[in-house]
Amino acid sequence: MIPAAFDYAAPATLDEALRLLRRHRHAKVMAGGQSLLSLMKLRVASPSFIIDLRRIGRLAYVKEDKGAIAVGAMTTHAALAAAALVRRRLPALAQAAEAIGDLQVRNVGTIGGSLAHADPAADYPAVLLACDGVVVVRGPRGTRKVPAGQWFTGLFATALRSGEIVVEVQFPILPAGTRSAYVKMKHPASGFAVVGAAAVVRLGRDGRVADVRLAFTGAASHAFRARAAEEALRGQEPTEAAVRAAMARAPEGVDLLEDLVADAAYRAQLVRVYGARAVLAALG
Repeated sequence: MIPAAFDYAAPATLDEALRLLRRHRHAKVMAGGQSLLSLMKLRVASPSFIIDLRRIGRLAYVKEDKGAIAVGAMTTHAALAAAALVRRRLPALAQAAEAIGDLQVRNVGTIGGSLAHADPAADYPAVLLACDGVVVVRGPRGTRKVPAGQWFTGLFATALRSGEIVVEVQFPILPAGTRSAYVKMKHPASGFAVVGAAAVVRLGRDGRVADVRLAFTGAASHAFRARAAEEALRGQEPTEAAVRAAMARAPEGVDLLEDLVADAAYRAQLVRVYGARAVLAALG
């Protein structure tokens, strides 16, 4: 289908984009456009004004800053997957980025656009939660930082307020000896996660699991931490049997999705299986 008619602006600076967003209260902000344009073609979304951020080059970067990997909101999936800093210090993030869609999508889509859109089957949300990341936004009242645990509020819903734009995503650099991994079951047509799992694991001096953070995407209305499974795994020897036993608790307390792709029972099993795979991959 053809989208409904709309007005368009491509500001060169973030301040200009924010002014346009204040002026056009029903405008939509477009980053890579991989999600928004599809919705517009289907007329699920029919914004009267589009603010395209692609000319704001200062929003595309990957750097180490104050103990975190800072990623500009307009950084593409492909750039993030290829970044040496990310591949070396946070493999789960690179693995998530390179698992998104196809080559064309990865070269255009952005991390800021993905997290603002908050598709329940997107890849980054699991990594953001498992790494205790922070989403930085700017709006009429200035800049604020939203912890990962407060960012996702429901189906396609986030803590982003009216008039705000995502400008940066921060991932704390993991301490020495801490490992991470992201794995997923891809939908064969779209590449979205039927279920995706991100794990961050640290072993203690005794060789047991000292700390673990495990998050899932694709399984519920938004990404979630599997805290029961984390609790079950802490203090255990990192054997495959112990990991799989702990993952039996991963779906606890979660209202799992039922749709044409998979029912809740199947997703629960995928959560157990892919949770174990993510932890074992992180352990190497």
